[in-house]
Amino acid sequence: MKSRKQVIVIGGGASGILAAITAARHGAKVTILERNPRIGKKILATGNGRCNYTNINTNVSCYQGTNPRFAYSALAHFSVQDTIDFFEKLGIIPKIEDLGKVFPRSEQASSVLDVLRYELQELKVNILCDSYVRLIKPHENSLVVILENGAEFKADSVVLAAGGKAMPSSGSDGNAYQLAVQLGHTLIPPFPALVQLKLEGAFFKQIEGVKFVGTAELLDRNKSLMVERGDILFANYGVSGPPILQISRKAGELLQQGKEAILKIKMIDTMSQEELRELLNRRFKNSGRKSLEFSLVGLINKRLIPVLLKQAGFENIKCAANSITAQQREQLLNILQDWRFTIRGTKSWPSAQVTAGGIATDQINPNTMESKVVKGLFFAGEIIDIDGLCGGFNLQWAWSSGYVAGLNAAIN
Repeated sequence: MKSRKQVIVIGGGASGILAAITAARHGAKVTILERNPRIGKKILATGNGRCNYTNINTNVSCYQGTNPRFAYSALAHFSVQDTIDFFEKLGIIPKIEDLGKVFPRSEQASSVLDVLRYELQELKVNILCDSYVRLIKPHENSLVVILENGAEFKADSVVLAAGGKAMPSSGSDGNAYQLAVQLGHTLIPPFPALVQLKLEGAFFKQIEGVKFVGTAELLDRNKSLMVERGDILFANYGVSGPPILQISRKAGELLQQGKEAILKIKMIDTMSQEELRELLNRRFKNSGRKSLEFSLVGLINKRLIPVLLKQAGFENIKCAANSITAQQREQLLNILQDWRFTIRGTKSWPSAQVTAGGIATDQINPNTMESKVVKGLFFAGEIIDIDGLCGGFNLQWAWSSGYVAGLNAAIN
């Protein structure tokens, strides 16, 4: 009787769990090595604890990296519909929300982890927690995985799915990169993505906590790179909110290249420039004895008014509103629809939702997720130089790449 293939999965996150389930379903004897006391810690944090586990609008354009099209094959092999069907069979009823985001109807990330853990148990996958991998080394026709405590595990195939550097509290500290680099793989320098932006300016403590719906645009000099709309939140370091997270990856990339990254905020984006000009003209003309500062109450957040006026070049914000010149009105109009900031950086790894950069995709077979450098070594998830937009796309990449890696680790 032919012996079962031995597969070791390093990392018990989303991609590692999916790889383990898939390999076990295809007859392999699977062991997960997880450094944390339990698997799936990062899954519990996704979607603000609700687990936005996929997005019906997923396609390769939702991904970034040196070669984003690398993601195409995995997404085709295990699609959004495959993901929804997979989880529905495990008991997760999908709930589709705005922008195509898919959540469990229970609205609990723990539900997703619970059904995955149950399936691992049913498939008799061996889970070894508190297991920190120090080295992977080829040995004859197999691979040997060595833990920090000296324990060794021999396997026919190894799936390296130990994540990147984002959210280190979840167990991702970048150690997995070194495991791959030691074997001859190239690391594309990682940097935080889906993260808040630090901006230049001394006034952010004054407007910390102010939130509004507006448009955020990333500029490389005057060239527009990305535009996103939604809730924007000022913080003491700069700015946050969904539109900011979406553009943060490209902003980080500019900074990595030593370029200047500019954020343009359009606070009043539901009016054309001419409509806003007419509104301001009427407002100031009919302001009576109101000061310039007070005349803007009701139009924009009160805490923003002094900062905005000073940024627009007004030295005396207590002057009569009906006394300002046409040129000064244009200055105000411009800052309401074209407020520009120099991006000085992003928040660090603990604040980032995902890692940009990772193991170079030209050293991985996109159809199997197997290394082109080391036979029997497979990659899945965030460790690869692929990252997605905010909204369930990164988990979809985890499921898709995990499925392909697990399948081929078991059958090849």
